[in-house]
Amino acid sequence: MTKTMLLATAAALSIASAAHAADAPQAAQAPIPTGPTATAPLDDATQKGVLVFTPDFFAAQRPNTALDMVDRVPGFTADDGAGTRGFEGSVGNILINNNRPASKNDAGTDVLERTPASQVDRIELIRGGAPGIDMQGFSVVVNVILKTAASRQSIVTWNAGLFDGGHDVWGGSYQFTAKNGARSWSVLLSDGTSTSDSNGVGRNIRRDATGKVLRDEAFINDGWGGSDSARVNYSGPLAGGKIEATGEYKLHDWQEWQKISSPTALRYSDYGEDTKSGELGLTYIRPLAPKWTLETRVIHQFETFDNVSTGSETDGGASEPEQRFTANGDSSESILRALVRNERSAALTIEAGGEIAYNMLDTHQAYSEGGVAVALPSASVKVEELRGEAFTKATWRVNPKLTLEGGLRLETSTIKQSGDASAEESFFYPKPRFQATWTPKANHQVRFRFERELGQLDFNDFAASSDFDDGNVFGGNVDLKPEQRWISEVTFERRFWGEGIVSIGYRHDEIIDVIDRLPLPGGLSATGNIGNGTLDKLSVNIVVPTDRFGIKGGRFTFKNDWNETHVTDPTTHQDRPISDVRPTQANIGFQQDITAWKTQWGVTWLPLLGLGTYDPDQTGGWRGAAYLESFIEYKPTPTLSLRAQLNMWDDFVIRRTVYADRDTRAVAFTEERDINPRTFWTLRLRKTF
Repeated sequence: MTKTMLLATAAALSIASAAHAADAPQAAQAPIPTGPTATAPLDDATQKGVLVFTPDFFAAQRPNTALDMVDRVPGFTADDGAGTRGFEGSVGNILINNNRPASKNDAGTDVLERTPASQVDRIELIRGGAPGIDMQGFSVVVNVILKTAASRQSIVTWNAGLFDGGHDVWGGSYQFTAKNGARSWSVLLSDGTSTSDSNGVGRNIRRDATGKVLRDEAFINDGWGGSDSARVNYSGPLAGGKIEATGEYKLHDWQEWQKISSPTALRYSDYGEDTKSGELGLTYIRPLAPKWTLETRVIHQFETFDNVSTGSETDGGASEPEQRFTANGDSSESILRALVRNERSAALTIEAGGEIAYNMLDTHQAYSEGGVAVALPSASVKVEELRGEAFTKATWRVNPKLTLEGGLRLETSTIKQSGDASAEESFFYPKPRFQATWTPKANHQVRFRFERELGQLDFNDFAASSDFDDGNVFGGNVDLKPEQRWISEVTFERRFWGEGIVSIGYRHDEIIDVIDRLPLPGGLSATGNIGNGTLDKLSVNIVVPTDRFGIKGGRFTFKNDWNETHVTDPTTHQDRPISDVRPTQANIGFQQDITAWKTQWGVTWLPLLGLGTYDPDQTGGWRGAAYLESFIEYKPTPTLSLRAQLNMWDDFVIRRTVYADRDTRAVAFTEERDINPRTFWTLRLRKTF
C-alpha cells in the first residue's frame, strides 16, 4: 500500500468521524416492488436497507431527465456494464421498473437520458442486495420507478462540439414518447457525433540510447465521426404478464489521421471505419403462481464493418513503402435467457435459470507494403462460440441489519476457429459468488464480496490487427483462453448531512491467465495469455454538501481508484504492471445549484491520469495532467435547458521505448510526443413539447 493510499484513507475516515455527531435524516427506506408491474407503498416497513429518493429530493437541481436525477443520487455511480458477450454479468447497475432494458446496446444511461424527469415517481438505491432484485454482480444498483399516468411528449435536442483549430461536429435528435397506464411506446431518431479529447498539436522528439536527438518533428492529429440511428421501444401488458421490445438500426463512421514532420522527414498515418449495425431485444415477465415469476429474454445483434489503415514515411528524400491494412467482415450475437424467481417470503428470494448464447466474427484482413502483400497469422478467420450457462442465486435478509446473497453459475463453452487457422477448444468454469451486507446502525454499512469472475474474450484478438501510429502490426492468436479472477472485496460506507457520503473500498484479485501482450515468432506480437497476476485496488468516494459552510446548494466531490498490478513479462521474465490499467485517476469536483437563477454550474479537475503498455518490442504509454472540465446549465422553464461545457488540458505526453532486439533489450531509440490537446466547447439545447 503506497503512502498516498494511506493518506487518502486517513483523510476520508477523518471526514466521516467529524460528521458523526451531525447527521441529517436520510432518504426514506422502502420495500422493493415485485412482479412485472407491481408498485409498493413507501411506508411498508417489511424491507429495510433500500433508500428511496422522491422528486422533491432533486427539486433544487431542476432536472430535465431521469439521468439528471440518478447522477445526483448520493453514493451511486452509473455503470452501463462491460458490454461483453452474453447477458449474465455483462449489463449495468441501472434498473427501470425493477428490470434492466431489453437491449444490451440500449444502455441504462441512454434510456434514462431520454426519459423526462416528470415521469419519475421515485428512485430506489439498493445496496448489497434485496429480495426480488437481480444485482448482476453489482454491490449497488438504482431502480427507477416511473409513473403510469397518461402522457405524450416530444423531445428535440441539438448539440455541437466546437474545437479550437480542429474539426467541429454537429448533431441532434427527436424523440416521441406516449404512455397510458402500463402501456408505453417511443420512437427515437438521432444524428450522433463522436469526438476525441486528445486531438491537438505538439512536438515529437526521438533520441538514441545516449540521449542524442535523432528527430525533432512537428506533430498534429485529428479524429471525428458520427452516426445516424433509429430506435423503437414498446412496453405493455401481454397474456397476464409484461412485454418489453426494442429495435435499432445504426450507421456509424469514424476517421482519424496524424502527421509527424520536419524539414527532411514526413510520417503520416490515417484510419477510417464504416459500420452498419442493428439489434432486436425482447423481454417477457409473467407471474406463474403466487410468489413465482418467469422472466425470459431474447436478444439478437449484428454488425458489418469495413476498416482501412495506411501509413507512409519519407526521410531525407527517400520514401519507405506505404503500409496498408484493411479489414472487413461481420459479427453477430444471439442470446436466449430464462429464469424463474420464487419470493418465498418478504426476506428470501431464490432464482434459477439458464442462458444460451451464440457469437460469431467473420473477418478478412490484408496487409501490404508498397503494394506487395505480406502474410499475417490468422489474417482471415471465422470465430464462433456456443456458450451455455446455468445459474442459481438467493438473497436472504436475515434481519434489518444483515443481508446475505449467494449463487453459483456453471459455464460451458466451445470456441471454434476456421479460415487461415483451424482450432477448437472447450471450457468449463464454475463461478461461485457470495456477498454480505451489514448495517450495524443508521448511515453505516459494510459490504463484503467474494466471487470468481470469468473475462469474456474479444474475438478481434483472434485475428490480425495494426497500429500504424506506433508502427505496429499484430498477428492473431488462436490459443486465447478466458481470463479468470478470484475477487475479494470489502467496502465501508458512511452517510452524513443529507447528501454527504464517504465510501472506502479495498479489492484484491488473483488473476489466472492474464490477457496482455505476447511475443510471436517472426518478430510479431499478439494479445494472449501470459501467466498469472494480481490486482490490488483502493477506492475512495467522498461527497461533502457545502450548505453548512455557507455555500448553499453546493457539493464537493472526490473520487479515485488506486490500482497496483503485477504480472511476469513473457519477454523479459521480470515483474511488471499489467498493460492498460490506470494506476490512478483522481476526480476532484465542485457543483452548485443556484435556484434563484435557475442555473447549475460545476468544475471537475483531474490532476493526473495515464497508463502504460508493455509490448515485446517496445514499452510505452501516456500521461496527462491538469485536465479541467467546467459546465454551466440554464433552465429557464421546466421544458427548456441550455448547457455549455468547456474541456481543456495542456499536459498530454505519449512516451515509448523501442528495443533493438528481444534478447538483449538494447534500446534502439526513445520517443516523446508532447501534445497540446485542443480546447473544445460542447453545446446542447433541449426542448420538451
